[in-house]
Amino acid sequence: MMTNLFSSFDPSTIFLSLNWISTFIGILFIPSMYWLIPSRWNFLWVKMIMILHNEFKVLLGTKFKGSTLIFISLFSMILFNNFLGLFPYIFTSSSHLIMTLALALPLWLSFMIYGWFNNTIHMFAHLVPQGTPPVLMPFMVLIESISNIIRPGTLAVRLAANMIAGHLLLTLLGNTGPSMSLVMINILIFAQLLLLVLESAVSIIQSYVFAVLSTLYSSEVI
Repeated sequence: MMTNLFSSFDPSTIFLSLNWISTFIGILFIPSMYWLIPSRWNFLWVKMIMILHNEFKVLLGTKFKGSTLIFISLFSMILFNNFLGLFPYIFTSSSHLIMTLALALPLWLSFMIYGWFNNTIHMFAHLVPQGTPPVLMPFMVLIESISNIIRPGTLAVRLAANMIAGHLLLTLLGNTGPSMSLVMINILIFAQLLLLVLESAVSIIQSYVFAVLSTLYSSEVI
């Protein structure tokens, strides 16, 4: 029995910190796709990776070859965690800020350190957009600096909030089932199935958004 609505997201329930092992369950899917005879799932996954590679390559350019692999791996990890969280009794690590910040903050810090050490003039130029009147330049520097600093926070909160929102909605609707009539339960099951499809789409979209925004942030410091 849940003590409150958010206790289903508590990482310390039942198995203490062992819940975080669910983050790496996605690795179990790799052997059947890569180390056995190629299947349709394998071709589908390779096709999706190539589409992402071509898209990220346009954003990053050709200065650092192979850098798209970082963001494709990031996309894959978040996608696995988002989908696994839709299964019953599997801990959703991507709905916790400690997980999403652990992904966003090191990425952002590495971009900033690289940019300020290697492209200092370029980084200063980003603080003042082209065509800004001289009077507004101090304000633009302040605004751009703040927007740059909060980037890892917005990345982390966006992913965690979207995953929590869908799970909470499914939980709230599911808890009303025992008090409903047979007709309403059928309608509820249909609504839950539609929400599950929506959550599957959200899982893919949020993984893609996280990876693309990370790519865009990295392309600014090159």
